Amino acid sequence: MEAKVQSKSKYILTELIHHIPFSVFGVMLGLLMMGVLTFIADISGHEQDLTEASMELYHVFHPSHILLSAVASTAMFMKHDGQIPKAVAVGFLGSLALCSLSDSIFPFLGGLLIGGDMHFHVDILEHPGLVLPFAVVGTAAGLAAPRSFEKATEYSHSMHVFVSAVASILYLLAFGLEHWTHALGGVFVVTVVAVMLPCCLSDIIFPLTCTHAHCHHKDVMEMDHHH
Repeated sequence: MEAKVQSKSKYILTELIHHIPFSVFGVMLGLLMMGVLTFIADISGHEQDLTEASMELYHVFHPSHILLSAVASTAMFMKHDGQIPKAVAVGFLGSLALCSLSDSIFPFLGGLLIGGDMHFHVDILEHPGLVLPFAVVGTAAGLAAPRSFEKATEYSHSMHVFVSAVASILYLLAFGLEHWTHALGGVFVVTVVAVMLPCCLSDIIFPLTCTHAHCHHKDVMEMDHHH
């Protein structure tokens, strides 16, 4: 039993290390994209509309993040366990909880720490009809993803991290931190924490921790290595 726990822990660590480049790339791409959009708003004289526009865009990126999170966590679980009812529970509940943590709670707390006049806003509590369909569809897609292409978890994790980074920055802009580029260092740290921890929990740690005791991690690792 202890050997199985150690094997699972070792495999989780291996997956985390493997996904670090995807995570860093996603965060930096998100920061660059938001920087360009902020620059365009400034030079076009619409900087006063940036807060409202960020709020509208947040309500596009956050549900999209939930969908991608559900795909990634469900696909990771199915890759190692294959029990559909458990995979559905992991993908659906995990995406809603951890995306709220990543896109709302962490940016809210981080915004307060770097001096923003933050307003608390969580879509699953205030707009459940907006996010629930994305969780359902993402979970369904995650069930099929491992059969669709071998690198399903890596691709979905990369896109997941990028969308999460943009959603976190949009939350900061929309709900209290208007001049985010003036606190770029703090925003970078907040975004990394808000993205890395929940995304890795959602895509890797949560689904792998929930897999059954007889999951053959070694066999899967050898297959991944050969690919």
